[in-house]
Order: sequence, then C-alpha cells, then structure tokens
Amino acid sequence: MRLSRLILRLAGWHVEATAPDIAKCVICVAPHTSNWDFIIGKLAYASIGRRASFMMKSTWFFFPLNYIFKAMGGIPVRRGDKAAGQSLVADVAARLEQADRLQIAITPEGTRSRTTEWRTGFLRIARQAGVPCVLAAIDYSRRLVVIDRVFWPDDDIEADMRQIKDYYKPFIGRHPEKFTAE
Repeated sequence: MRLSRLILRLAGWHVEATAPDIAKCVICVAPHTSNWDFIIGKLAYASIGRRASFMMKSTWFFFPLNYIFKAMGGIPVRRGDKAAGQSLVADVAARLEQADRLQIAITPEGTRSRTTEWRTGFLRIARQAGVPCVLAAIDYSRRLVVIDRVFWPDDDIEADMRQIKDYYKPFIGRHPEKFTAE
C-alpha cells in the first residue's frame, strides 16, 4: 500500500477514492487508451489498500507472464467468440457469487483503440451476480484516478450504458484521440 502510494506520488498522480470498499463488485475502468492504464490502475487500487482481479485478453497469458498475471488476479479472456462471451459472463458471475470477496476490474471499451461500441459484459456480469459496478476513471490531464461512484445495473442495458458513458465524458485518457464516450 505504502509503496504504491509512493510510486504514484513520485509520478505526480493522486487518487480520490470515496466509493466504499465493497466486498464483491465489478470495477468499470475507463478511459482505456494505453497499456499504462493497467499499471496506473493497479497502483491506484493498491494505494488505497484494495486488491482487484482483472480481465485481460488471453494472448497476454504466455510463459512466463501467465504466472505473473494469474498471481496478480488475472482472468484470461478469449475475444471474438460469441459463445465464449456468453459462458465468460456466466463463469465470472459464478466466481463472484461463490467468493466471499472478489473485485474484478474490467475496461468496457474492450480495446485501447477508439470505439463507440462499449462491451456490455461487465453490466451483464454484475446483474447476473447481483453485485454493483464501481466506476473508476483514470484522468491523465489531471494525473488523477477517481473511484467515486457505485452503480447498480438494471434490466435496461442501453440506459445503463448511456449513464455510464455520460459519467466518463469529462475524463481524458493518455491518448485522448482514442477515447469517446458517445
């Protein structure tokens, strides 16, 4: 915790965390425009004394990184397979239901490239597991990580996504041209 806080402070970053430490939740993290987001996010969450698992595309889980990522709480995701996507939602929701404590960070954009089509899996996982989403933003323009909102998904995924995108509009990613909340 102290080391993470020190590293962030030396790099000029600050963390504003007012959301409660919820034992089981999905952490929605945006903007996601750089691999640095992972490092900043992990440091920020550790700096407030919390540990989050994370979902990452399976191609990153090769030797020896697979051992490191799994030890850090990594969950590999196969992309592009609709059937796998459905079972992934069920599998992750089941993990949340069975755990006493599990917080999983997911980037709804699903890519570091600019996209208006955010993935809905994080909402479906939270809804199926009966847990909230904690909204976390990484703002490079202010060197600030904000973890301040608890969002309970409802049956209307489109309306939920609109509210979440509206929340993220003011935040600036490392590469602003790669982020949109439209």
